[in-house]
Amino acid sequence: MDLGLADKVALVAGGSSGIGLAIAQELAAEGAHVAIGARDPGRLAAAERAIKAVARARVHASRVDITDPAATQHWVDEVAAEFGGLHIVGVSGGTPPTGNATAFEASAYRQAIDTVLMPAVQLTLAALPHLRQARWGRILLVASETAVVPISGLALSGVSRAAIVRFAQALAADVGRDGVTVNVLAPSATRTPLLERVLAQGSAAGIEAELAAVGRKTAVGRVARPDEIAAMAAFLASERAGYLTGTVQLIDGGSSVLGASSSHYTVSQEGTC
Repeated sequence: MDLGLADKVALVAGGSSGIGLAIAQELAAEGAHVAIGARDPGRLAAAERAIKAVARARVHASRVDITDPAATQHWVDEVAAEFGGLHIVGVSGGTPPTGNATAFEASAYRQAIDTVLMPAVQLTLAALPHLRQARWGRILLVASETAVVPISGLALSGVSRAAIVRFAQALAADVGRDGVTVNVLAPSATRTPLLERVLAQGSAAGIEAELAAVGRKTAVGRVARPDEIAAMAAFLASERAGYLTGTVQLIDGGSSVLGASSSHYTVSQEGTC
């Protein structure tokens, strides 16, 4: 299936690891020019090599902190200038601490908004003039299943990710006639380096056993792979998905249809990006 992504310019924040990296690789394999940004120079360099291994077009990597509005604006404008435009924006990253609602002071909620919601808003708004100029754009915001399903032990995630959904839906209504779509991906537990580190903390059974235990609580019997989330992102970014906007794509392996008695939700599952 030709997704119509050849020579489109894609910018992926949080593209050095996990779901963000998988999205960048998927878009690159489809022929898009891909620019990734992240903070860690070592992971960024490794990610650039991994993307170039599958790329059919140019790859650009920049060290950037998207919690810094000025740095974000500079990165977006730099990429658009270097590639002659911008068409696809993906934002993956920012994971708040886990815990119940009363486990945090008000300052923690404010911090979650600053680290999860605001970078997505800032990057999207910085990129929007370029997408409007192209009269063709795809905005993909990677959130979490907590944006859709209330999980008591992931209070900060739920607050900040639900806000991302409302931002995306409001924006979709504004920019649809400019040829720009806005969609949210809401994955559940996905096998990323971050999730592996979380599960390894204090685990006597080992990572594989922990992953298997989480996977058994899904309808398909396993956790997601990053490339499976990336496949959905690539379709949403495609020419074929031009009528899909303002949606939230819950990608949970059918966990949500098992019912409360078979709940798969645990605090350890946050951190899939």
